[in-house]
Amino acid sequence: MRIVKLTKNVERALLRGRRERDEKAHRVAARIIADVRKRGDAAVREWTKKFEGVDLRAGMWISSREIEKAANGVGKETRVAMEHAARNIRVVAERQLPQGWTLEVEPGVQISQVVRPIEAVGCYVPGGRFSLLSTLLMTVIPAQVAGVKRIVVVSPKPNAELLAAAEMLGITGIARIGGAQAIAAVAYGSKRIAAVDKIFGPGNRFVTAAKQLVSGDCAIDLPAGPTEAIVLADDGDPAWIAADLLAQAEHAPDAGSFLVTTSRDFAVRVQVEIREQLRALPKMNPAQQSSVRSGAILLASSIEAACEFLNRFAPEHLSLPQDTGGLLARIHASGTVFLGPWSAQPFGDYASGSNHVLPTAGWARARGGLSTADFVKCISVQHMSEKGFERLAQDVQILARAEGLLAHANAIEVRR
Repeated sequence: MRIVKLTKNVERALLRGRRERDEKAHRVAARIIADVRKRGDAAVREWTKKFEGVDLRAGMWISSREIEKAANGVGKETRVAMEHAARNIRVVAERQLPQGWTLEVEPGVQISQVVRPIEAVGCYVPGGRFSLLSTLLMTVIPAQVAGVKRIVVVSPKPNAELLAAAEMLGITGIARIGGAQAIAAVAYGSKRIAAVDKIFGPGNRFVTAAKQLVSGDCAIDLPAGPTEAIVLADDGDPAWIAADLLAQAEHAPDAGSFLVTTSRDFAVRVQVEIREQLRALPKMNPAQQSSVRSGAILLASSIEAACEFLNRFAPEHLSLPQDTGGLLARIHASGTVFLGPWSAQPFGDYASGSNHVLPTAGWARARGGLSTADFVKCISVQHMSEKGFERLAQDVQILARAEGLLAHANAIEVRR
């Protein structure tokens, strides 16, 4: 991982790089979506065979027998860990659930909020090199807490651990598909797949592009594409920081891991530690190592310049190992923040309870990560008594006439 001075040109290049990848992914995803809309299941099968190497002629949906067999083959230690993570995720999800309320705005004017779950959702679980059972937990559990009636899971090449997690949660609707074709299938439906109302879950750049493209017809949670991680530190344990950067780089070749620091000495120490840990991780394949090389250690001129960059970049993951000088108070845009030296990023990926489906590519400037609130609709209910009607009628008529909307004014007048 190279050490680079954080200049305006470097910042522009980093931000531009994310946009350029999206443009290419949109072109590919648009082609796949159009084909699935036109040819349905046949297109899904062909694209799945091409990109995933999976032959769906034997069946798109995973049978309950296969799910049960996978669950029985998973060791007790793994099951206990999944149950622990699930408990924490559920506790947080229950706290996030919006509540109904009623408010008397003024005498006779009552406004209420009722909370209703989305009827049907699709949960996308990445499964390229890794089958992310943690993403199943992060998307399905909030849906269950919200009271969603129909939960459909799509995942290419789901492994035994993922199927065991599904069995633990009582999920039986799992389709063996992924990529942009899976997003198109659940968004628009086919003979084998009923369309859903909203799609959840992270994916690669093509999945993210597909979600954005279908969002005019089927709601989506947030753009959650290739992972990003930034550590902001001038001091701390270089081994711990290097480990966090490598952990996120492990996800995919297009993952982005960065250390932002004002200390060249510290930058060099972390750089050395990254090289040493890479040598100790023989299972990290060339594609993953390339994601490490595409990351960088960025030397900022000051802590103020570093924070300004972070808020413009709006990273998915941000680590503040040493929150000296109130660094957290200066951060306005990040999917999630890991505060303190013991808050290793993998805790958020698996079991702390906070959701790991997070905005990427700068979307953290506008919203945070996935929560139970994303699985419900907050519906406002308005009730006027005769007293409330009389208190508001004249002003509403005046405002309606000021806008030239005479039928609006008339709807009040006929009741007077």
